[in-house]
Amino acid sequence: MQAFEEETYVKKRFDRRTWKRIFSFMRPLRRYVVIVILCGVLLAGSDIAYPLINRYGIDRIIAAEDLSLLPWFVGVYILFMLVMGTLVFTFIYFAEKIQNHLAFIMREKAFRKLQELPFSYYDRTPAGWIMARMTSDTRLLSDILSWGLIDLTWGGLMMIGLALAMLIINWQLALITLSVMPLLVYLSFFFRKKILRAHRDIRKQNSKITGAYNEGLGGAKTTKTLVLEETNYQEFEQLSARMRRHSIRAAMIAGLYFPTILFVAAVATSLVYYFGGVLVFETVIQVGLLYVFVSYVAQFFEPVIQLANVLSHFQQAQASAERVVGLIDAVPEIQDSPEILARYGSAFEPKRENWEPLRGAVTFEDVTFRYSGGQTVLEHFNFHADAGETIALVGQTGAGKSTIVNLLCRFYEPTRGRILLDGTDYRNRSAAWLHANLGYVLQSPHLFSGTIRENIAYGKLDATDEEIIQAATLVGAHAFIRDLQDGYDTEVQEGGARLSVGQKQLISFARALIRDPAILILDEATSSVDTTAEQLIQGAIEAVMAKRTAFVIAHRLSTIVRADRIVLLEDGKIKETGTHEGLLARGGDYHQLFTNQFRPSGY
Repeated sequence: MQAFEEETYVKKRFDRRTWKRIFSFMRPLRRYVVIVILCGVLLAGSDIAYPLINRYGIDRIIAAEDLSLLPWFVGVYILFMLVMGTLVFTFIYFAEKIQNHLAFIMREKAFRKLQELPFSYYDRTPAGWIMARMTSDTRLLSDILSWGLIDLTWGGLMMIGLALAMLIINWQLALITLSVMPLLVYLSFFFRKKILRAHRDIRKQNSKITGAYNEGLGGAKTTKTLVLEETNYQEFEQLSARMRRHSIRAAMIAGLYFPTILFVAAVATSLVYYFGGVLVFETVIQVGLLYVFVSYVAQFFEPVIQLANVLSHFQQAQASAERVVGLIDAVPEIQDSPEILARYGSAFEPKRENWEPLRGAVTFEDVTFRYSGGQTVLEHFNFHADAGETIALVGQTGAGKSTIVNLLCRFYEPTRGRILLDGTDYRNRSAAWLHANLGYVLQSPHLFSGTIRENIAYGKLDATDEEIIQAATLVGAHAFIRDLQDGYDTEVQEGGARLSVGQKQLISFARALIRDPAILILDEATSSVDTTAEQLIQGAIEAVMAKRTAFVIAHRLSTIVRADRIVLLEDGKIKETGTHEGLLARGGDYHQLFTNQFRPSGY
């Protein structure tokens, strides 16, 4: 598989287009956003009004020694706090709704894109990269965009309101406070670049760790049988150590950032205390006004620190945003033209009424294919299979067998040349139309979590119980399914863990056959089945193949000898072709392959 470099998904500078795309996901949540922003505006106004209320109490009640207004002051104070409490509750409630809905929207879009992307995407993209995008990155983004954006709005309004209030109350003290703003802006930009770089390294390493987890779980049996526990542990320990170093570095930068901001804020507060104290001593201003101003200074730097914190988190989220947008906006290498989609529809919105029936004739016409960045696998390849013909593909590893099947399934498309189905270039039909006419049985059967009935019905979602039982009977699976405690309602667990490999393969055969495909592909499909199970399904396979085109990547001779044609491949070229008896009589490479590999099996 082609090496995958995650850094290609990360831009070097802050990308406004990426964030514009991320913000577009919030459009369905406009109502919630408006409510939260309105609450933020009212809370900012309340925070500005709070010291003024206290100033009134200090100057008109305490300093004036007039307690007649105290009951009214207490009543207004309690009412004010009730209003603030209601605003805070509303603020938090709708912010949480935005966070959860936004995570849902991004994951839904990402998962839909994964359904649209061709097999080539999965062939080159590590599963850990995809898992990290769908889990930690979307969670981080939803958190930042809900709370971070809201805090940013509140903080900005708060700073503007407080600055105006301080200028109105005493412009000299206000200018002293605001004099540190250029330094704060410089420090923010200075640390922004370093924080962004550090968190990009963390996200990259996190994807590698997720991939290691995925490989470790998927290959647990292999690890045990090859005694690779120590090797895997050491490799994972190295990944974790690098993650730790990157995380410590990011924490150190953040640890320097916030104390620096706090120190600058403390300097400004000290200046206000000094000059404000002088003005009070000289009776230029009252104590209540100084209290208001000191409160405003503390409140002014609180949103500054909060905004610095939000900015830091946005730097962290930048890396995640680039990767999530990279997945959601990934352009499929294989996609139907707008004209084809208009006529035949997509996998999500198929227009089945326009789908032509497929007889199953297959033609490779001067096909050349090379994997991206790799060597040429097929070159000027020509081949034709009549409808209903069974073709066995044999040859050494790397001969091109799987490539031919992948091209036929349109998992990849020819670099040059055409593939014709019933005489028509298959790119003039939709991918959904093609895949609906395919039945594919893999060497390693895969079952989804759920019941046996559901797994068979995946081949035809509207299948009746009678059709499910008929398909299972046809491949010889009905007997063992019937003997299970819950029969067709038996839970197979993830990957079919409760069933043997042979039983899983029989179910995958039933799943492929229930859709009655025009073209059936068996990718060494009987190699994982024991001899007894193979005998059960061999007759059914032959009966099904008799009325449809079949391509068999052969492993066991029992499938090869009954094929209408055997195609021996070597380096992407047809070396020999013919029937089993004819090729043996010729005494060529197939005869040698048969003698070396298949003769010991007893045929």
